Amino acid sequence: MELSRRTFTALAGTAALGLALAGSGGAATGAHEPRGVPTGPPPPPPSADGRRHRIGHDRYSLLVDGRRLVLWSGEMHPFRLPSPSLWRDVLQKLRAHGCNAVSVPVPWNHHSPAPGEYDFTGVRDLDRFLSTAAEERLYVILRPGPYLGSADLDAGGFPGWLTATEGRARTADPEYLRHVDEWLSAVNRIAVRHLFTAGGGTVLLYQFEDGFEVSADDPAGRAYLTHLYDRARADRIDVPLFHADGRFGVRGTGRRTPGVLAGAAGGAADPWGGATSGGKGYAEVRRTRDAAHERRGHLTSLADGITVHNVRVAFGGTSWGWLPAPGVYTSYDYGAAIDEGRRPTPKLAALQQLGHLLRTVPDLARLDPAKEVRAEDDRLKVRHLANPDTGAQVYVLRNDSGEPVGSMLPDSGIDVPVTVGARDAKLLTTGLELGRRKLAYTTAQPMLNTTVGRHDIALFTGRSGETAQVALECDTEPLTSRLDDEPGWSYDRGRLNIVVPLGVGGLSRVLIEGGDSGTPMVLLFADDATALRLWPYETPSGPLLVYGPALLRSVTLRGSTAHLVGDVVGETGLEVWVPRGITAVTWNGRPVRTQVSRAGSLVMEGLMPGAPEVRLPALEGWRGRAENPESEAGFDDSAWPAADLTSSHGTTPVPEGGPVLFADDYGFHHGDVWYRGRFEDTRGVESVSLSCSTGTQGLLMAWLDGRPLGTHRMPVPDEDTAKRGTWTATVSFDVPEKWRERGPHVLSVLVRPMQHDGDERTKDPHKAARGLVAVEFEGRSRSVEWRIQGATAPDRVRGPLNNGGLYGEREGWHLPGFDDREWRSVEFPREERRQGVAWYRTGFRLDVPTDVDASIGLTLDDDPERAYRVQIFLNGWNMGQYINDVGPQHTFVLPNGILRTRGTNTLALAVLSDGTTPSGPRDVRLTLLGAARGGVPVEAVDSPGRGGHRWAHHTGRLTPAGSRSRTAAPARRRAGRRPGWCRRPGAG
Repeated sequence: MELSRRTFTALAGTAALGLALAGSGGAATGAHEPRGVPTGPPPPPPSADGRRHRIGHDRYSLLVDGRRLVLWSGEMHPFRLPSPSLWRDVLQKLRAHGCNAVSVPVPWNHHSPAPGEYDFTGVRDLDRFLSTAAEERLYVILRPGPYLGSADLDAGGFPGWLTATEGRARTADPEYLRHVDEWLSAVNRIAVRHLFTAGGGTVLLYQFEDGFEVSADDPAGRAYLTHLYDRARADRIDVPLFHADGRFGVRGTGRRTPGVLAGAAGGAADPWGGATSGGKGYAEVRRTRDAAHERRGHLTSLADGITVHNVRVAFGGTSWGWLPAPGVYTSYDYGAAIDEGRRPTPKLAALQQLGHLLRTVPDLARLDPAKEVRAEDDRLKVRHLANPDTGAQVYVLRNDSGEPVGSMLPDSGIDVPVTVGARDAKLLTTGLELGRRKLAYTTAQPMLNTTVGRHDIALFTGRSGETAQVALECDTEPLTSRLDDEPGWSYDRGRLNIVVPLGVGGLSRVLIEGGDSGTPMVLLFADDATALRLWPYETPSGPLLVYGPALLRSVTLRGSTAHLVGDVVGETGLEVWVPRGITAVTWNGRPVRTQVSRAGSLVMEGLMPGAPEVRLPALEGWRGRAENPESEAGFDDSAWPAADLTSSHGTTPVPEGGPVLFADDYGFHHGDVWYRGRFEDTRGVESVSLSCSTGTQGLLMAWLDGRPLGTHRMPVPDEDTAKRGTWTATVSFDVPEKWRERGPHVLSVLVRPMQHDGDERTKDPHKAARGLVAVEFEGRSRSVEWRIQGATAPDRVRGPLNNGGLYGEREGWHLPGFDDREWRSVEFPREERRQGVAWYRTGFRLDVPTDVDASIGLTLDDDPERAYRVQIFLNGWNMGQYINDVGPQHTFVLPNGILRTRGTNTLALAVLSDGTTPSGPRDVRLTLLGAARGGVPVEAVDSPGRGGHRWAHHTGRLTPAGSRSRTAAPARRRAGRRPGWCRRPGAG
């Protein structure tokens, strides 16, 4: 909701008083004798200040340097935003919306292309992320796994090469622990430089492992968790360590600890086909898990004593390349509070309001269950808590019914009915100190209690259409002025009663002067949309409060000027409450003319313009080329590795007589895999039976001597099978009689294995086979010599999860700079019926204004009956997979940095179709997802072209893209055989 011209014109008109601005702050603690660490102001925002800090806890909360801290964290996945300069954008949005911490999983598979090799450069730069979090004054919860199943990653975050090693994962198996120790020490060498205890950064907590399958109450689980704990301590990680079950240490510390919720649901993952969303995608997930849904969960947790609270996730991002778990599609929007395009959503209201409340009302850091209170309407459930130091009373009201409920709350001190919306919740307080005055009761949820300049400021929020009532204890009647049309007030028998309809005119202000205090107070009232335009900010000179813009990123005070930096979406005004001595304001480097209002704020004269129109070009000039030469009988596969192993470390049994055909055993862990089997004589062969094992939506295609045999696809998951990570099938293809001939033959099979299963059952399901499992000939047995080929060695820039094994990928058809002039010109929609792969390329140029942050996506649409899928490559980066007849995703976010918003881009589409329907795509277009005037400076992410470099993982060196890299053959070959070498051509 943008701020109206009426509102700001009216405010500017109240400037005649010309109030001087002064500052002080801090929350009173009340007169009760404190026990233990008393209620008081939280520690200041963290930074890498070079000082030693103490981190402790008691049963109420964390204790930082002797002060109580309620940790209010939002999780983000830097690896799902492969543009490091944009990490700052999301971190700033988390902090501005009330978070004082960020939870960061560090996936093993993203950083480790091969055993013993760990890469923390470029889009994997953990050091940069932790430094940026400290610069943005956010604590960090570090989660290095080694298992990260809750993050919906391929193999739960385990690297692909781990599937072909000895040792049972998530146990104390020595072989597994040897790899784990290397991984954790690689992470810890970076983390130790950023520990808050030593002042090098803001890493405050460290979570080892993930999920509840490994339990410290089980001896085997305890041995494993103890090893992880000891590893961290041996690597000098001295911040508190905790497990997913919320216990500090392995079995707890022996004394009561604060409540920990490591993964409060901030949305939900949606599987292929959209079983969670009813086929409607993440827009539906966000609708059903809206701000009210979030508020119910968060407030219930607070009532349960949770003071270490992490929302998983606050920003989801994109599962680009082969990063995602098998069950989820490319988008990992998650229905989160910040969407995949980095745009704030209305869901942020719950996160923001509670975050700022917990930061500015220290009473909430120490609460005990109090006397039971029942609502007159039993549909309203009430939790009553109290602060033992200040006597403040807190009531958490929850309404699980499908309609709003209004009710009296006997014995609560709240003398008027309270309404809670359908499937919503609300936090109310009585007896709370607001600056130098005392709150008798309120029917609106407090959001902020602070002192800025000469004014105490308290902010109350609620749903649009509700009426907020606030009563202050006042022995002497104060001078009360409404500064907007909506509020009404009365004074009666020692209480000032204020009534305000919410959502009518934006922000409502009431000024209270005199009476029991010489400090003026401003009461602010806002509905959710208005509250999402209010930005508290702490400076060394005291707090500051901004109203109006879509986002406040930072504030710098120099001399008498407050320099504000932030975003504007639509035309809006600007109002700022500033510390004492500040008389001028700039916005994004430009001076703002202001007047001083009766509310003590600086109010802009006029309005700031919104973001300009962003025009996107049509995608034209497509060139196309058919692919899959591997299916042809005469294709030269002599450089491919022989598939001749006889045993495997995988959990899938090797067929009797072998050979092992599992892709992972030959070092091909991600993307498409080709098999070519040579045999003599097809006479008497009636059919070929192919058994395969894949992740969700896996696919198999087969050719005999270049002639299509057919395609098999795994079924679309439903609600019962959406979490199944491994799918197996055996499909039989008839061999036409006229193909049954004497002489040599080639059976070519393309498998899209999708991803590896997670390890939620601690039984190594990530080691289940991917690719072909067995091949049989009906009518007459055949001896077959198999060769296999998958992705080329990963390059250093994009890492191990970007590339697959399509011919075009191996030859660099997806890369900028590839010469496609000999390809034919094509137009969409395509009408060809062909089993196999076709590639399409085009270029486009963008010219987005430098001061505009535009979020741009690629949208594909077609007749849903058409059976094909598309791999999307932008400037060489694999931005995801579109399955036309499964969905539900149609728009793919193109992250700025990889996307050149002021420059030329290369778009390549690899279309895989089964030949049963016309292939596509039909419509391919750029889509503007949102734009704001502001943003952060964006650095270009390297996109290696044909002349770039690739990462030769067996040497750890960069090698020219045109050179031959000799890559070690599978680490485990059959006994007695000398390890061979395979040559993997192409730029990849």
